[in-house]
Amino acid sequence: MNPRSFNPVVQGGMLALLAAALFGLSTPLVQHWGRGLGPFATAALLYAGAAGVAAFMRKPKEREAQLQKADAGRLLLMALFGAVIGPVALAWGLQHTSGTAASLMLTLEAVFTAGLAWLLYRETVDRRVVVAMLLLLVGGVLLALEQCLTGTVQLLGLAAVMLATVAWGVDNTLSRGVADRDPGQVVVVKATLGLLATGLLAWQLGEPVPTALQALVLLGIGASGYGLSLRFYLLAQRRFGAARTGSVFAFAPFIGALGAIAMGERAGSVFLLVGGVLMLAGVVLHLFEFHVHEHVHEPMAHEHAHTHDDGHHNHMHERMPKGPHSHWHEHNALTHSHNHAPDLHHLHGHPQSSPSSRSAG
Repeated sequence: MNPRSFNPVVQGGMLALLAAALFGLSTPLVQHWGRGLGPFATAALLYAGAAGVAAFMRKPKEREAQLQKADAGRLLLMALFGAVIGPVALAWGLQHTSGTAASLMLTLEAVFTAGLAWLLYRETVDRRVVVAMLLLLVGGVLLALEQCLTGTVQLLGLAAVMLATVAWGVDNTLSRGVADRDPGQVVVVKATLGLLATGLLAWQLGEPVPTALQALVLLGIGASGYGLSLRFYLLAQRRFGAARTGSVFAFAPFIGALGAIAMGERAGSVFLLVGGVLMLAGVVLHLFEFHVHEHVHEPMAHEHAHTHDDGHHNHMHERMPKGPHSHWHEHNALTHSHNHAPDLHHLHGHPQSSPSSRSAG
């Protein structure tokens, strides 16, 4: 494949949109089927479903790089923020606010993810990305104002949802460091840790026991909205980094809001409408990013799943494998120009004075 025709935004965007659809639909479903349950019990069932489906998504080591002992600390933090704080805060918030407003508020996860990705990984954040983030942030503020008009309890519920977005923003940024590992293995470990922590807390707090139907449905929601969704999210991060994946994933709240309306909710106002439009504009603006300039790849060696048609993996094999495969390999120094995003191989800096670096818009 000619590297000039390689479009990481399209590849990563489609994966992120698929992850968004699965997660977005789970939000109103969790609100409906989690009624009467405690937040820890709800989160435990969701991650039990995620762990179960992830066990069938594992790939052999010849196809995907495996987790290492050095990843243990990162995985523990991912489980704390992404599988305990995030889902518990969301489960509580969904029982104390409008499902439509809560779904749209989740769009702020993209803002926190992009900001942390810039701070920790120095991912490129140009004017287009900044404008998109500002639109998302203003839209979230309007949603908060909308909830202020409906009472303190509703506002507290929305604040809990915002806490979930912060927790998942941290989780998304941490997961960037293991995006080159087998996503099935990552989901199994994270979901299992989350299940153990939230299940133990639910038992200690004496939360209500779900009915058989509730448990079955929440397990299914967890399998699709948390297990499969996380797998696609990690694959999207490989293509174009944490910030852009988070921005495209911001479509999830709109899907969730549509799901809430389809399930009979009619909550809404001018603030809700304008906030939703601003958030949608921010997401669409970011999707059309085009970043191309001449850049240098320094020599490096690492292991991850790859193919030999992407313009970056030119090493030889005695017998050339077909399709994606994983092994330790070396990259020689390379200078070229093509449309790219801050994936595993494009974490170079961007001096503001450089005339060769440009983005559409």
